[in-house]
Amino acid sequence: MKQRINLDNLIKETKIFFYRSPGPGGQRKNKKETAVRVHHTPTGIETIATEFRSQIDNKKLALHRLKKKLLELTKKRKKRITTMVPQGIKEEIFKQKKIRSEKKQLRKKIELTEDY
Repeated sequence: MKQRINLDNLIKETKIFFYRSPGPGGQRKNKKETAVRVHHTPTGIETIATEFRSQIDNKKLALHRLKKKLLELTKKRKKRITTMVPQGIKEEIFKQKKIRSEKKQLRKKIELTEDY
């Protein structure tokens, strides 16, 4: 079941900020406030759009990104189905552990005793 988010309600729950976007882009980008930041107050999620030269296009893009993030939050995660490890893999893991153990045994300090 796919959940839908109403755009009108989403706009009511958000605060929209416009600002001058940083970076290259020429005269228009430096003079006009085309960048958009959308803050969803109930969840605290923020999205930013600075790709387009027009404020309206950036606003649409930022709202689309916010909608996408909200849908990801509401989506249920699938339960993981545990599977058995095949016998051959278990034997290979055990073999690797044995080799690693023998290497570590060689790193030990040798204690000299006067028994011989």
